[in-house]
Amino acid sequence: MALHKLLVDDFSEDTYSLLAMHCTIEDYRVAYLLNQYLLINLKRKLQDLDFKYAASSYSIYEWEDKAQQTTWNLISNVCKKEEDSLISTGSLFNSQSKITRTHNLMPELKQVNYLLKINNGGGFINEKVIIHKIQEIPQIAAVYSMDVSQLKSKDNLIFN
Repeated sequence: MALHKLLVDDFSEDTYSLLAMHCTIEDYRVAYLLNQYLLINLKRKLQDLDFKYAASSYSIYEWEDKAQQTTWNLISNVCKKEEDSLISTGSLFNSQSKITRTHNLMPELKQVNYLLKINNGGGFINEKVIIHKIQEIPQIAAVYSMDVSQLKSKDNLIFN
């Protein structure tokens, strides 16, 4: 009987570019500004990225450029959830208060507010031109390219 092996390494190639953005404005404003400056058409997906293990959800915008065979995704890296705080005060009456917890899609990138994932199926993407156009947006403080192979939680970016 013949033994067949499936090499998983062939499928784990990183064929997308990832840009990190620092800004304090809402996700819909970032999508609008990117649409204006990059001449793209990001639209919010019907369902957010939802992670059950952390009970957090992240907004996601997408645009498929059929002419260039490119998919653009804008993903929020920050999710703020209000949760009950169980404080044991040792008194007869329980006091419950609310606390706001911050969850990150990419925990190693806690300072990054938004991620722009550009998937071109291994084709050429001119990141320098895209970064230069995003730097022209006054509301975005910083934007830079990420090395995907160095990220520990890059599996969180698999959502298609």
